[in-house]
Amino acid sequence: MTQVLNRLPHPAQSSTPAFASFSTLASADLHARSDEAIVIARHLAERLATTAAERDQIGGHAAKEREWIRESGLLTLSIPKEFGGQGADWSTVYQVIRILAKADSALAHIFGFHHLQLAGIQLYGNAQQQRRLLTASAEQEFFWGNALNPLDKRTIASPAKGGYILNGVKSFSSGSVGSDWLTISAWDETTQSALVAAIPTNQPGITVQADWDAFGQKQTDSGNVHFAHVFLPDEWVLQRPAQTPTPQATLRSQIAQLVMVNLYLGIGLGAFDAARNYTNDQAKAWFASGVNASAEDPFIQHRYGQLWMLLRPAIALADQAATTLDQVFDKGVLVTANDRGELAIAIAEAKYLAHQAGIEVSSQMFELTGARSTSSRYGYDRFWRNARVHTLHDPIDYKLRDLGRYVLDGRLPEPTPYS
Repeated sequence: MTQVLNRLPHPAQSSTPAFASFSTLASADLHARSDEAIVIARHLAERLATTAAERDQIGGHAAKEREWIRESGLLTLSIPKEFGGQGADWSTVYQVIRILAKADSALAHIFGFHHLQLAGIQLYGNAQQQRRLLTASAEQEFFWGNALNPLDKRTIASPAKGGYILNGVKSFSSGSVGSDWLTISAWDETTQSALVAAIPTNQPGITVQADWDAFGQKQTDSGNVHFAHVFLPDEWVLQRPAQTPTPQATLRSQIAQLVMVNLYLGIGLGAFDAARNYTNDQAKAWFASGVNASAEDPFIQHRYGQLWMLLRPAIALADQAATTLDQVFDKGVLVTANDRGELAIAIAEAKYLAHQAGIEVSSQMFELTGARSTSSRYGYDRFWRNARVHTLHDPIDYKLRDLGRYVLDGRLPEPTPYS
């Protein structure tokens, strides 16, 4: 396996002069502390913001901007130090996702799902798999994509000598275009259960189809991945068919849910900042307001207060949930079903508020900024479109159901890929 990892081409290093100072910030010493990761994320977000609106209109694959992410050094943020990574806690990873999402929620999604795949290796893989895959990822700065859509059972794993043969397709494969490695799930018909594995994206027989065409989150590279007689070696299988996941392994779905929480918050905060800046710098006071500037209108002030009170509690619960995740994740194999269930409740609370904040702020901002702000040159509509598309990932009503059960009879959510 080590030989296969080493044969993969090392990602190209950019020589863009504008990024030289940023690369200096991204040194290993600075990355050792979370505050430096935040500084780097803010620099990266500023750079992404310069083209975010234009790229949102174009869609497609943001190859250059993905290389900016690779150059930043943030791809190794969640990899433990023992494997050559930065060993950041999840609270820091989510802060970075939120910062990037304020500027560009599509690429923040790709970044968040990259770290979700790395988490899967830690949660599903054995000690040898973790060492080999995570060390290689840190050394070669692999960009990971997702083909682990648990509800899509169209990819079949057939037993073969030394592994499995994969045939079929996976949909909603975020980050798959341009990725170096994928984590995948495949259905084993003999046991009527799924396996989970890691595999190089350039493995013979794998074709990544860049056909994502939603009206929002246009650059998440979430197309279909096709498998045609693809050989999956045993050593890349992280969880075998019919293997019951441990409570620790089921944390993956909670890590994914909290990625979404911070994407929605980032979108809401980005929309809020855009609206506030427009109100302060460009908006004209309504003729009946009796004030000289829109920001002096008491009704405008009232509405901004309301929007902020959608965001503020969502931020508080998201940060609290991230702290809880860190505590549970650090327990390793000692994680209990109760630990996992209490974490799921904390994240469900945060997700509901973040969902509401992202949708409402990105929609109501136009009532505060006025008709001129709808000009396509601003691209403000992307905030709502991105929030609307991504908040459909899984129904928020089921989070409310889980919370209702919990407050009524103390029932914790059953582990599923979404709860």
